[in-house]
Amino acid sequence: MTSRKPLERYRRIVIKIGSALLVDRASGLKKTWLDGMSADIAALKAKGVDVLVVSSGAIALGRSVLDLPSGALKLEESQAAAAVGQIALARAWSESLSHDAIVAGQILLTLGDTEERRRYLNARATINQLLKIGAVPIINENDTVATSEIRYGDNDRLAARVATMTGADLLILLSDIDGLYTAPPHLDPNAAFLDTIAEITPDIEAMAGGAASELSRGGMRTKIDAGKIATGAGCAMIIASGKTERPLSAIEQGARSSWFAPSKAPVTARKTWIAGQLQPAGELHVDEGAVTALGAGKSLLPAGVRRVAGQFSRGDTVAIIGPLGREIARGLAGYDADEARQITGRKSAEIEAILGYAGRAAMIHRDDMVMTLATRTGLDVPARDEAHA
Repeated sequence: MTSRKPLERYRRIVIKIGSALLVDRASGLKKTWLDGMSADIAALKAKGVDVLVVSSGAIALGRSVLDLPSGALKLEESQAAAAVGQIALARAWSESLSHDAIVAGQILLTLGDTEERRRYLNARATINQLLKIGAVPIINENDTVATSEIRYGDNDRLAARVATMTGADLLILLSDIDGLYTAPPHLDPNAAFLDTIAEITPDIEAMAGGAASELSRGGMRTKIDAGKIATGAGCAMIIASGKTERPLSAIEQGARSSWFAPSKAPVTARKTWIAGQLQPAGELHVDEGAVTALGAGKSLLPAGVRRVAGQFSRGDTVAIIGPLGREIARGLAGYDADEARQITGRKSAEIEAILGYAGRAAMIHRDDMVMTLATRTGLDVPARDEAHA
């Protein structure tokens, strides 16, 4: 397993910053903290490290400027707060980084900017150009236009998508918790801290808790989701507390944090995009034989599919669900949903007679698929006594 190394030895680092670190509900922007963070970023850049920042705080800062009441905001209130807060947040980052002669560039992304392949490539090109000229991209979700149906909902997963999009080799999630515990520490005083996570298994996922602050949408659940996206692409991840004024320096000096090892067999850039899709267009439920075949690197054939869920078109990303109801893989559908239903459970040789044309032999070709379930076997097959119960 790849081990931890000093931050300066990474080539490209994405740093996600939670709202509660940047914004105080009563007083607004935490300028002293921001300046300390900027000094840490400058120190890394001086050592040749590319740095990208995924900064929460637009809505929190905007509601502070507008003096909106505490508690949940209506959608239009959130969008208005974001419109005000994004200007203030970008100005704050620009001014703080300028103390070390660093130029900041603002990038506002929506879900479609990473889910749709062409927009994904365009966003990546813009970010890479900013890095090429020495700027620090300050990235956030475009909350002025996002709705509950078309949003990331948290910046942990957005940061993971940015990390994989730009080929980063380290993702740092800074928030109000210093790492992963076996249970939410604010609920269980006996929760044990985990320093190193070699692989994100279902047991690791089960340890995740919920959000702890009204200023933050994300909790440990979204951080683990982010870890699956990042580590699967070969990017290590650190979860650390950002409560100190120099959080990156604190990590370097040995402050408690959880380190997630990158996959030893990261997927290709195209498959990274497939695996990181947050909203698959549909589901293909498969049998044990199909799961075994996929684990061996085979394509998904119609014979192994038991049920098709959702409406999708050929080329859309769909989730492959194993017999235990867990997602085991994602891939690009070879057929529209209606056609997929017609050939479900049938042999490939029967496709032409059923559909009236000679389609692909595979429902999803192995070149268009990536395994997403992290277990020791990579499979989602019931134990024999369960299978025959």
